[in-house]
Formats: sequence, structure tokens, C-alpha cells
Amino acid sequence: MTYEATRFSNKVVVVTGGSRGIGFGIAERFAQEGARVCVSANEKIVHDAAARLREAGHEAISVEADVTKKADVVALYDEVAAKLGEVDISVQNAGVITIARLPDLTEAEWDKVMDVNTKGVFLCCQEAASRMLRAGKGGRLINTASGQARQGFVYTPHYAASKFGVLGITQSLAKELAPTGITVNAFCPGIITTDMWAYNDEAWGKLLGDYKPGELMKEWVDNIPMKRAGSGQDVAGLVAFLASEDASYITGQTINVDGGMFMS
Repeated sequence: MTYEATRFSNKVVVVTGGSRGIGFGIAERFAQEGARVCVSANEKIVHDAAARLREAGHEAISVEADVTKKADVVALYDEVAAKLGEVDISVQNAGVITIARLPDLTEAEWDKVMDVNTKGVFLCCQEAASRMLRAGKGGRLINTASGQARQGFVYTPHYAASKFGVLGITQSLAKELAPTGITVNAFCPGIITTDMWAYNDEAWGKLLGDYKPGELMKEWVDNIPMKRAGSGQDVAGLVAFLASEDASYITGQTINVDGGMFMS
């Protein structure tokens, strides 16, 4: 599929958790529409992701960064500014999940999930917004939540809490930044074909019954009104809209992209 190659011309986009899955799909869509893109993650394969974008003829860089560390986040946006220009659109997508029964859920797991999913979103929003405010041109902050920001599920109280937190951050910052032309929105992906959902299928399958790999996922997908799992491209279309001028009067909102799983 091809897209209008000029909608985001001269726009600088940062996507955390951009090495694969939803994050790479979002980065690829912005690159296809003319943006200068930085993909960031705390793993070396993020450099392969940027290389793939460059091989397709797009302007892209990669930065390894841990979004739970303020110094890493500042260094990320410093490198983006030096190589691409100051950020116009920042997509806070880095996320992790673990799945365990309540007695087995460790404090370390709780802290890691909350740090990446919630603190990481805050730190990146804080740094990106500070730069947008100095530039005085407005901007877009877009945060990845989850269906579990709508309704928690068994064996993942820490993950649900972290994603409900993303909604609170989004709404609070949207109110604060609205007069400056910076919009802040979030999205809730449902079942998307990614490495994370392969893990979810296996881990939940063991705890919910004697499921073989793929069986629980099929059962869940059969209950989606659209009868299919989503793709990174499905999510990227929504994110590109929220980043566009067409969404300039939308802020503080959280939009489901889940084939109809949650309707609100």
C-alpha cells in the first residue's frame, strides 16, 4: 500500500518501542508520508529497524535508550535534534507485559511494568513537550495505552494499572498543554499480531487452561466483531491521523483500535 508522501514532510517524529511490532508499523507509516523518523528502543535491533527504513528510501535514524531513565530520554531527544531537528511528533509506544497469578507476581515485575509503561510515557512526554514549548510551534504527543486501560484482565494487575495510568497522564497533559497548540492523545490497541501477543497467547494459555500455542488466540480472535487480529498498519493509520492537521481540534482523547472489542 502507498500513501501520500508529503503529509508529514519536514516533520520530525520520534517513536519509542520502534524496533518492531506496533512501533515499527507507526514509524514506517510516518516515513512513507515524508517524515524524518527516529526509532528508539532499549535493544540493538532498533538499528536494523532504521536500516530497513533507509533501504526503502526514507530518512531515519535509530537511538538506543531506556525510557525509564531521565538521562537516556534527554539524550534521545538531544540526538534527534542534532541529526533531524527538534521533535514535532512524539509517539510514546515502549511497553512491556508479564503475566502471573497474584501470589507469584513479584515486586520486580510490578516495578518494571510500571516504570516502562507509565513512567516512560511521562518522561518522554515531559521532554518532548519541553522542546515543543521552546519552539513555539505546537506539536503532537501520542501515547500507547491498551484494551486493559478500558478493562483489566486476570493475572496482569500491574499491566492494567500501568495502562490506566497512561490515560491519566494523557488527559492531564492535554488540559495543561491545550493553549499552546500541543495536542495529547492516546490509543488502545486490541489484539495485534506482534511478538507481545505471541507471548500473551502462550502465558495466558498456560494459566487459563490446557491451551496449545495459538488456540487461545484463535478463541479470542473469533470473539472480535471483525473476526481478525489487527496489524501494525491498522494502528499506524490512526496514529497518523492523530498527528495530522485533520486532528488539530482533538486532544485528551483515547481511541480504541481493536476491531470492535471495546465500544465506548
